[in-house]
This record gives sequence, structure tokens and C-alpha cells, in this order.
Amino acid sequence: MSSVLELRCHPDTPCDAVEALTVTAERGASGRLDLRYRVTGAVGRLALPALRDAGRAGELWRTTCFELFVRAGDGPGYREYNFAPSLDWAAYDFTGYRAGMADAPTAAPSLALVRRTDRLELAAHLCLPSDAPVRIGLSAVIDLGGGAVSYWALAHPAGKPDFHDAACFAASLAAPSGA
Repeated sequence: MSSVLELRCHPDTPCDAVEALTVTAERGASGRLDLRYRVTGAVGRLALPALRDAGRAGELWRTTCFELFVRAGDGPGYREYNFAPSLDWAAYDFTGYRAGMADAPTAAPSLALVRRTDRLELAAHLCLPSDAPVRIGLSAVIDLGGGAVSYWALAHPAGKPDFHDAACFAASLAAPSGA
């Protein structure tokens, strides 16, 4: 079963180039998660990294990228995934709020990009580290160039944008059937 979730722009970082930003999430057997991020609007106004061979890379959040945060159980630890329109990706494990960051031992996600004048879609297929029910945060950094950056998430905490805040883990994914 899939869910279509709407990301909201942080009120301090408006972006008139984006009309809507949604994510379709579908959790399958054996921890598989399929995500499709869809940006509609004036896609030509977005600063996008150049398309290249996919690989693990750092600091993808410095330009347009899509993010997934996953927390299994009640503990403070979580995993962060970054997916860039360049097809680069990153995955980090945290022991607590912005603490103990380390590269996550995970297989490379499968990424695909579709770009049109009015739509940008990034599909990410990956295996979650747990078959248990999880809380997730979905977010995006939209770079318009010239220092203009917009932050999008399912939910935002009070104050400045902070995707690591517990308030951003605003959706649940049930355990896969048969798990």
C-alpha cells in the first residue's frame, strides 16, 4: 500500500518556483522502501547539480536534494538518507539528535530522475535497516541559486528549519506484511 504525502515549505523560506512537493512512499517485503519525490512548478528556476554516475557523496544538502529520516523503536538513534538529482546519495547513522554521526553501513539505493519543464521526479528504492514499524521524516532542500534556499518537510518544528528535530518524524510506516 502506498501513501502520497505532501511536504510543506518552511514559512521563513518561501519559494514561488515550487507549486507542490509530494512524496509517494511504499513499503514492501524484506524492508524495501520505494519513494518518489515529485516537485511541480518552474523546475527550470531550480539550481540542480549536474547528472552523473551515481555514487556515495557528502554535503548533498548544500544544493537541491531530497531526504529521508528513519527512526525504529523509541530510542534516540535514527538514520538519514540524502538523494540528489545528480544521482549521488548519502546515508548516515546518528546515536541521538545530531549526535554520533557516522556513515551508515548500507547498500547503495537505486535512483532514477525524470526532469521536465514543469516537473522533477526522483525515485529512490532502498532497504530499510529494520522490518519493524518506523517513524519517518521526509524533506527537501530546494536551491534557487544566488543564496536563495527553501526548506520543505512533512512538518516543521518552531523556529528555524531543522529536519533532525523529532517534530519532523511526522509519518509512520507499518511493518511489512508477513514480517
